[in-house]
Amino acid sequence: MAPCVGQFVEYKKIVYLDADIQVYENIDYLFDLPDGRFYAVMDCFCEKTWSHTPQYEIGYCQQCPDKVAWPARELGRPPPSLYFNAGMFVHEPSLATCESLLATLKITPPTPFAEQDFLNMFFEDIYEPIPLIYNLVLAMLWRHPENVELEKVKVVHYCAAGSKPWRYTGKEANMDREDIKSLVKKWWGVYNDESLDYKPPALAMVAATTEVDEGLKQAPLLAALSKAGAANYVAAPSAA
Repeated sequence: MAPCVGQFVEYKKIVYLDADIQVYENIDYLFDLPDGRFYAVMDCFCEKTWSHTPQYEIGYCQQCPDKVAWPARELGRPPPSLYFNAGMFVHEPSLATCESLLATLKITPPTPFAEQDFLNMFFEDIYEPIPLIYNLVLAMLWRHPENVELEKVKVVHYCAAGSKPWRYTGKEANMDREDIKSLVKKWWGVYNDESLDYKPPALAMVAATTEVDEGLKQAPLLAALSKAGAANYVAAPSAA
């Protein structure tokens, strides 16, 4: 993922979004953020997926740093650097950055949160937090409700266990909450809105006057997949 977005040098700035993210309001002005920084929303360390970290063991979370202070004296080190959720970020593509990223990746040992840990390490010096309205990690609703103004949220990240709308049952922990049910329903509202379906320019003209064969609609996607070939990956816990 990371090397790919670094190669989009035909764009001055990009906003990356994970596939389990839905944008509900215009966020175009993120492209106007000052250059030279890597923008993303801070993550939360309170869920069990973070049980391998000292933050989780101590009960420290950057979302509420005053609630449980980081024991700098006992541990002999300062609080960890700010850590972002990599499901959404604003980035300036650059071939030089991409090449450096790939070279660093080759000598970096694997970590529990894979590319998210790596991106946090690589962009640590230029990372700048943005408000959580641009990437609401659902655990924030029950871990830090005081930080969430749901009516202002523009981007929702359905990353909590059981929250993926396309396989939602409501049986997993916290999934029976009314705010979760409402957000799942909101996702389906967008999914089922045929007016939002993508239509290539040529097909859009045809669709305006006649039925378009399903095979024709799928041809560009199938062609792209055939060019992509096999994809190799290593399974990792879901942090984003």
